[in-house]
Amino acid sequence: MDGSAERPWRSPRACDDYWSEFRHCKSLRSHFHHYYTHGTSPSCQQWKEDYKNCREWEKSRSAEAKEALQRSERSRVEEQKKFTPVWELRRDPPKDWHCH
Repeated sequence: MDGSAERPWRSPRACDDYWSEFRHCKSLRSHFHHYYTHGTSPSCQQWKEDYKNCREWEKSRSAEAKEALQRSERSRVEEQKKFTPVWELRRDPPKDWHCH
């Protein structure tokens, strides 16, 4: 084999990871934290939908399930990019770092 054969598409995560995220999201601790932080209950439905699409992809190689998973993961990555760090990262140590 020359290595040029196209590798089959795989889900970005194992299906069980989506289910674990869903269960964590539904937990009392997660609800409390999310409510305390954001003032609302978390929406866990997307994790459940991703799990369903992942299983559908594994079972039937459904193009719709594949596209739904890809959209969901892209959306998740874009959402993470919206948050800026609280602290400004410095490029160099302070000039007098050795004096303290």
